[in-house]
Amino acid sequence: MNQHKGRVIVYTGDGKGKTTAALGLALRAAGRGKKVIIIQFIKSPQRTYGEHIMFAKLGIEMHQMGAGFTWTKTPEEHREALKKAWQFTKEKAMSGMYDMMVLDELNNALAIDRFSVDDILSVDDVIQFVQTRPSSLHLVITGRSAKKELIDIADIVTDMQAVKHDYHEGVSAVKGIEF
Repeated sequence: MNQHKGRVIVYTGDGKGKTTAALGLALRAAGRGKKVIIIQFIKSPQRTYGEHIMFAKLGIEMHQMGAGFTWTKTPEEHREALKKAWQFTKEKAMSGMYDMMVLDELNNALAIDRFSVDDILSVDDVIQFVQTRPSSLHLVITGRSAKKELIDIADIVTDMQAVKHDYHEGVSAVKGIEF
């Protein structure tokens, strides 16, 4: 394998740790002098997340482009946020400025079934993007319910499986662990 060929890495599954793993790769790449951009498709800039605070301190570019959970805003607001996020992603990727791009919760966006998103962000669009991106750009894609087509073209796929999580016992999300 050509060491200069960008890999496609997918973290999926119902277990915790998909974003955490992707952000760990972003830190590793940045530590090796790679230019990294992180684009979050669901998380809203109206909320504060620990990773955003830390990456800003480290000078790693992170953009929260989402409208939040799908039940928190109207379908139109989510569709508009996804449309902007996808256009932004393509522009940034094709700029040639980055060595690694983390597309956090892109799988979740592709799996939305409460309203239609295929006309603004489809699995076919993502496959075409993966195949036409700059060849040296590493893509890290996270989120539950990764589409089979994306899994098939990825170089590395990890399926995070939940074994136990105290959330199921009524424990709320913990600052610094879940957000």
